[in-house]
Amino acid sequence: MPPFDQAASLRSLGPAPVVPVQTQTTRVIAFTSGKGGVGKTSLSLNLALLLQRMGRQVLLLDADLGLANVDIMLGLTPKANLAHVLRGERSLEEILIEGPEGMQILPASSGIEEMAQLTAPQKMNLLEQIDAWRRPLDFMFVDTSAGLGDTVVHFNLSAHESVVVVTPEPTSITDAYALIKVLSQNHGHRRFRLLFNQVKSADEARDLFDKFLKITDQFLDVSLEPLGHVVADRHMTRAIRRQRALAALFPGAEAVECLRRIAKKLDRAPAEAGSSPGGLSFFWRRMTLGVA
Repeated sequence: MPPFDQAASLRSLGPAPVVPVQTQTTRVIAFTSGKGGVGKTSLSLNLALLLQRMGRQVLLLDADLGLANVDIMLGLTPKANLAHVLRGERSLEEILIEGPEGMQILPASSGIEEMAQLTAPQKMNLLEQIDAWRRPLDFMFVDTSAGLGDTVVHFNLSAHESVVVVTPEPTSITDAYALIKVLSQNHGHRRFRLLFNQVKSADEARDLFDKFLKITDQFLDVSLEPLGHVVADRHMTRAIRRQRALAALFPGAEAVECLRRIAKKLDRAPAEAGSSPGGLSFFWRRMTLGVA
């Protein structure tokens, strides 16, 4: 990835807009993975729903350039997306979709690649809309694409926390390691939380984490934390086929119990000290202006 001249980008925008004092800090959490097909979108969607049920306000940013888009999984049809906002055709408020339990969904996948070619006026327009955001928001989940693309790197560097979704498949483990290696060695990103999906049991998840930790401790300078595990559950496949959230359709499923524990852990565990400061506005500034 070519180096980004943040100072030059800032100068091109002219005087910085006045940023309103934020009374609430939104935690921005990137859900990412080394490979596709690990259930990242399903997990972020259901965790957002469960946090909504706990009284939290959650926005899910659908930034996956692949096929497993949040709107498809819920049977929703967005009339516009982030690309329309970047072209000045819609406001952020106008493209929001209301999902289950009142969670908000921001369909962005069609506009993510355009962010790299924004003009100075377009950047200013986007940042002014972010500054004018008045909806109360406790969390923003970013469902990134899988792999090591530039946008995946930028989302992880801009978010407060990175959650890497891993399954027991050998390719998932090796690709997750490669993702963490690139983010840590090339970009100085040191803290990661691992979420193990489609495991047989808590014991299998612990074994996977121990093996992961042994390798990273030997070769990488990173801090890893197990966020939790979700067992393989046939109800997940049934929910996806019916275009419904698992937690809404099968609230008593074993996988939902796992997700509920993870949601509670996310709710009581703020971002680690030393992670990115600020909230929603800070995240979008880093995404729009680049990460120094």
